[in-house]
Order: sequence, then structure tokens, then C-alpha cells
Amino acid sequence: MQGMLRSTLWLGFFASILGAWWVMYAMSVDMDVDLLGRPGEMGARMAAMDPRMPMYMPMANFGPLFVMWAIMMAAMMLPTLVPTLRAYEDLIHSANGTRAGWLAVLLGYFIVWVLFAAVITGAQLGLLFGGVVDMLGIAKSPWVAGGLLLVVGLFQFTRTKEICHGVCHAPGMYFLGHWRTGFAGGLRMGLGLGAYCVGCCWGFMALGFVGGVMNLAWMGLATLFMVIEKLPQLGHYVTRPMGFALVLAGVALPVWQIFTGG
Repeated sequence: MQGMLRSTLWLGFFASILGAWWVMYAMSVDMDVDLLGRPGEMGARMAAMDPRMPMYMPMANFGPLFVMWAIMMAAMMLPTLVPTLRAYEDLIHSANGTRAGWLAVLLGYFIVWVLFAAVITGAQLGLLFGGVVDMLGIAKSPWVAGGLLLVVGLFQFTRTKEICHGVCHAPGMYFLGHWRTGFAGGLRMGLGLGAYCVGCCWGFMALGFVGGVMNLAWMGLATLFMVIEKLPQLGHYVTRPMGFALVLAGVALPVWQIFTGG
């Protein structure tokens, strides 16, 4: 019975991830954007629209834009939670963890990322109405895109990144130091882990404004890196090299635009 419950929960977890990516794909098709974030004729017209036009535009309204970001949080961040959920599962056998606690950790983690989705939704609307990004969430200026790459790259070398990544990279140690039993305890630990995860990975969400928030290939690469960054065997070896790569890209992008006349 316990084995069937475990399998059902894990299958539901992975089905949620696949479902979130499918919804993101459906949204991109509806907006006439391909997997590389390139708009078709209708998508290009949408990107060029003025958000102040007297007509309803979902990407210029908080509600639908927040839903999009919340679904994106599920698609991108739930895969990174696998090592954490496995660490908690080990404690079901060796300590007094429960399946209710397992679910609560997942819920607490997702609550924090949904709150972050609200924050980044507000940021996108501010950038949109400020003329910094277009309707598809892509930075209009290579200097803005380069600046974002540079900021996120430099963040990879900060003490804040080191602390937050340390918790995400070794969730078992977090559980041992903050252990709480039952659903309420799992929720509390999930909220804490979610906060550290936001502190670790917020920058890769912000980079959506460089490649386009509906560029599934770009956001997929960000997801893959965040998954690798949290793997116990590899995580510590990729954080700073990625920082160097992002800093280099942040410097190279506007320079390239200058020399190519963009």
C-alpha cells in the first residue's frame, strides 16, 4: 500500500511538470511564437503593440500574465525539487517523516515560487509600460539585455548565492537542522526551502527578459542548468563557470550590436 501511494505521488508530481510545459507550449502557439521564441506574422504584430492601446491585451494585464508566470514556475522549478523530495523521502524511512509532510514540503516550496511569480509579473508590467520590454517580454535594447546578463552573472559569485545554493545543493542538511514533523512541519520547511531557492535562482527567471519569456528553448536551457546546479555530484562545479559565461555574454552582446550596426 505504501509503495502504491509513493508511486502515485511521484507520478502525479512528474505529470504536473509535463502538464505545465504543455500549457506553456500551447500558450506560445496561441501567441504565434515558435520554440526558439521567434514570432510569426501575428506574433510580431503583438510584440509591437502599445500596451496603452484601448483594447484588452492579456500580456498587459496582471491576471493572465501572473497565471502564465505561475505555470512557468511549475514547469521550471518543480524539476529542481527532485533531490529535496528524495532527501525528505529518506527521512520517512529513517526518521518520522510522513507522506503528508512530503506533500507539504512540495506545497510550501510552490507557494513561495507563486509569490515570486506575482513579483516578477509586476516587474514585467513595469518594464512593459516603461518601454523597456515588448509585449512578448523581450528587452528592446541590447544594453538592457547585456546588463541583465551581467548582473545575473556577477550574482553567481556573491555570498548570497553561495549560501542559498548551499541549502538547495544539500537539502538533507537543511532538514536535519530544521526538522519538523507532520503536514504543518513539512509546510514550514517547504516555505524555508522555497525562500532559499528563490534567492538562488531568481536571476535565471529574470533572464527570460533577454531571450523572451515565451522562448521555450531559452527557458528550457535555464531549467536544465538549475537542475544540474542542484545535483549533489555536480552542483558546486557549474555555478561559477556559468557566472563567467553570463558576464562574457553580457559584455559581448552590446559590443556585437555596435559592430554589426544593430
